[in-house]
Amino acid sequence: MAVKKTASPTRTAKKPAANGSAKTASSKPKASADDLRERVRLDIADSFDEELELEMDDERLDALLDDMAEHPQREAIDRQVYFKELFRLQRELVKLQDWVQTKKLRVVVLFEGRDSAGKGGAIKRITQHLNPRVCRVAALPAPNERERTQWYFQRYVAHLPAGGEIVLFDRSWYNRAGVERVMGFCTPDEYEEFYRSAPEFERMLVRSGIILIKYWFSISDDEQQFRFQMRIHDPMKQWKLSPMDVESRRRWEEYTKAKEAMLERTNIPEAPWWVVQADDKKKARLNCISHLLSQIPYDDVPHPPVKLPARVRNKDYTRNPVPESMYVPDLY
Repeated sequence: MAVKKTASPTRTAKKPAANGSAKTASSKPKASADDLRERVRLDIADSFDEELELEMDDERLDALLDDMAEHPQREAIDRQVYFKELFRLQRELVKLQDWVQTKKLRVVVLFEGRDSAGKGGAIKRITQHLNPRVCRVAALPAPNERERTQWYFQRYVAHLPAGGEIVLFDRSWYNRAGVERVMGFCTPDEYEEFYRSAPEFERMLVRSGIILIKYWFSISDDEQQFRFQMRIHDPMKQWKLSPMDVESRRRWEEYTKAKEAMLERTNIPEAPWWVVQADDKKKARLNCISHLLSQIPYDDVPHPPVKLPARVRNKDYTRNPVPESMYVPDLY
């Protein structure tokens, strides 16, 4: 929906107080309990809106469905149930984050799957309310010329966590088992060497104390076709459709064979694969987050109560006015 632009309203300059200083906060009328309760309610609602904004609005959805009416319908999870469970799980993720930080744990979670399988959406919901200094995402671009001459795992080692950190890999060293194999970006010898090295590399990580969890997001042929069509028709999603994604549609069976080999040859007891059924994005997110929480035993971390100190007010302080030219126009 286009936003109607209006002329920026004229900002009324505030008159200085009689003593030359700006009006202080202490002279403002004190908010009532009802006013404070309403502010708290609106602040909480705003955090819910952040999640709602990640969902597609009904107007765009209806327009896109007109072009793809033949897509098979499936029973979807109730929206109210979805949001209730998502917010509950996200609260648990905050507890897990505190536990990881307090116990100085090192956690690595790999997200693999076909293009458009929903890895990015799941990662967004996991990180949405977490501290980016504790939980960060590693989404590496294609290797440059220098990196191609390094030990294959070297560029990934640089992103491994320190104590008290969680790293989510949006694609990982398993690029060699998938896209590099199918698209011919590695030699047969490099491919076989990867399968000799990857299990040992992961065992080494686990022996060092890293908690390693690997997820494969699985979608059907029809669902990927539908999601690619969504990206083609939706201007807000077209950036997600790369030439490599388009080519992956043609090579669906080759990617299937590569995936099957990967799961068979790297599913080790120290770091098993977990397959997430992802045709339904919302169910996939809830199932993945719930499972992730079950993989790391955690408990509540007690925090001392926080009490805000009274603000120090100096009588000789004068607040200087901000020039009108520095304000962002009030268009809304």
